[in-house]
Amino acid sequence: MRVSVVDAGSKTVRLAVADAQGGLPLPVHTVKWKLRLSDHVAPDGTIGEAAVDELVKAVAAAGSAARRWKAAGPLAFATTVVRNAPNREEVLERVSSETGVRMCTLPGETEAELTFLAARRWLGWRAGPLALLDVGGGSLEVAFGRGRLPDFAASLPLGAHRLTQELLGPQDPPAPGDVKSLRRRVRHELRDVAARIRWEGPRTAAVTSRTFQQLARLCGAAAGRHGPFVGREMLRRDLREVIDTLSSLPAAERARLPGISAPRAEQSLAGAVVGHTALKLMGLRRVVVCPWAVREGVLLRYLEDGADWWAEASAAVTAPAGTAALTPPTVLTRPPRLPHARVGG
Repeated sequence: MRVSVVDAGSKTVRLAVADAQGGLPLPVHTVKWKLRLSDHVAPDGTIGEAAVDELVKAVAAAGSAARRWKAAGPLAFATTVVRNAPNREEVLERVSSETGVRMCTLPGETEAELTFLAARRWLGWRAGPLALLDVGGGSLEVAFGRGRLPDFAASLPLGAHRLTQELLGPQDPPAPGDVKSLRRRVRHELRDVAARIRWEGPRTAAVTSRTFQQLARLCGAAAGRHGPFVGREMLRRDLREVIDTLSSLPAAERARLPGISAPRAEQSLAGAVVGHTALKLMGLRRVVVCPWAVREGVLLRYLEDGADWWAEASAAVTAPAGTAALTPPTVLTRPPRLPHARVGG
């Protein structure tokens, strides 16, 4: 069986086509379209008509490519930029009516759950109790679990692009005071979630997303050209040094650093601050960089649980558009395996 998934993120639309062999998605074709949706939204989060036009073209091209590769699907979803847009329903309706591809948005905690599944399958059971962090353009997903799916998952409004726009201001490079304000915001938002991860005491911590992959490269991890099977780690102390480097450079010069791409250069500092602050609050000194993320999680869950799972997940009602900043973080939690008396210890 050949399956495909389309992921519309804050910077790109990506298509992944995979063969299902032994329940694993083995990649046969990938392609991306650079749209930078997050750069073309109104102050209230509304996605402009021109940006929607480009999204429609990219999804149509992805659907055509999936058919050429004789893949079922595609399973299509959009992340935070579309999920939080006040005109989300209109955007999804245009994509569906003009491309024939039914695109949905997934709740943030569902994205965290799927990314956790991808990391668990990549790292295997020997990873033990596993913590997962995934920073995107609009949100940060955090999960922890001992099994196939997480016992705890949260989605927080700590995306690298979002924080750059809200807190780092027009000065390039940003003023030291703005960087301090950013760190305070991250500490405040992460306090409770970080306490839960620290209490659970993970054996392994994994990070995923393009932002973390690029930061790991800047910290000395192997370049992407060496393939996904090369082990990659990132140390908290190295990430702290990276913050000093990034905060001293304008975005144009950051793009010349190893691993930092031009589209993500501006938000790389915010991503580094989120990552370092999270690791410090959670008591994590070292993380594994996982090449699988939410797209692979969607494929895995589809292969393991069938089409009915996707029908149910893609029909899930997400938070009302435009209210993300007014509501508490989305949290999925299952009964903890440790005694309640240890909370806060």
